[in-house]
Amino acid sequence: MMTKENNPPVASAVGLTKIFRDFWGRPKAKAVVDIDFNVYPGEVIGLLGPNGSGKSTTVKMLLGLLYPTAGTLSVLGRSPRAVDTKREIGYLPEESYLYKYLTASETLDFFGALFGLSAAERRLRTEQLLEMVGLSHAKRRRVGEFSKGMARRIGLAQAMINDPALLILDEPTSGLDPLGCKEVKDLILHLKKRGKTVIVTSHMLSDVEDICDRVMIMYGGKIRAEGTLNELLTITDASRITTPQLSPEVTAKVLKILRENFGSSEEFQVDHPRKSLEEFFLEVIASARRDSVETAGVVSGGQIAGYLNDDKDSLLQTLTKGEAVPEARPAIPEPAETSRAELEADNIRLKKLTAEAPAKAEPEPAAHQAAEKLAEANDKLKDLLSGK
Repeated sequence: MMTKENNPPVASAVGLTKIFRDFWGRPKAKAVVDIDFNVYPGEVIGLLGPNGSGKSTTVKMLLGLLYPTAGTLSVLGRSPRAVDTKREIGYLPEESYLYKYLTASETLDFFGALFGLSAAERRLRTEQLLEMVGLSHAKRRRVGEFSKGMARRIGLAQAMINDPALLILDEPTSGLDPLGCKEVKDLILHLKKRGKTVIVTSHMLSDVEDICDRVMIMYGGKIRAEGTLNELLTITDASRITTPQLSPEVTAKVLKILRENFGSSEEFQVDHPRKSLEEFFLEVIASARRDSVETAGVVSGGQIAGYLNDDKDSLLQTLTKGEAVPEARPAIPEPAETSRAELEADNIRLKKLTAEAPAKAEPEPAAHQAAEKLAEANDKLKDLLSGK
């Protein structure tokens, strides 16, 4: 993890304040109040706090969507509102706002075009990102038909289309199944290894604990706690010893030593370590995959997109050579073979249908009698008019 000793911060705030005012200019809500923070390259930062604590306002100021009331804020050494700054930022909002009539491939191509990527590079990154988030099989489906979890995956892909230096993820695992959550966390850790900086806001504290180097906990618009997870979570006045399975004899000796030192067995306990539910769940899924169990749900994501690795030289070579990037197309099923006997039988049925003309429908008795009575009434009316 890089620190201030060898690199300038990716994001820096001093006395950052945001006050929302009413129509008359009077202070209505102090969303962020005089906060200071630095975010360094290669860090994964958790921005935590209850609803209304100032997290979203801070994120919007980092994105240049809101202007601070007071204080200073810089992102990548520039103003957050600068266009060059926005080119280096990827953002996944809490709700995925997508054009519902575009397909998954068209969505990524559209966002890639906004960043000025070439057509060949957009196709390449689209294929790799859809494979990474497990949506290759649905690339031609309109995103308006996607479930929340699938929309979340395509939203994460669009946030990565420009290979950003700073990635801001607002509730990235919202709506995802445990498998998708694990894949998102693995992606974040992979980006960290590449020196990318990630800011995560989430209410899923277990996810934050798995991936974040530092956390900032906000409440009432202020940062109430900040530090590494070890600094904040370590209980220094208690100790834990984890050993392999002990025999009853060894356990008795250990307990005897502890009682001699503590004088009572109530101040310590002996138990077995346990897996987390996420670990057990993933083991069950991995076992099912090894047994080739099929599923109609969202498939697991594939490997990390190639352009997100340190292989930009090979990508440039491919593009400069003018080689077209092949587009994956769905396999077209071959027509089933038809036997000669089946063809002859179909011909016979067709001749019968064309030879037999439908018989003219006979009028029903009731309708025929009504027609005769009407004719008689007309004759009588003519006789009366003629004076017969």
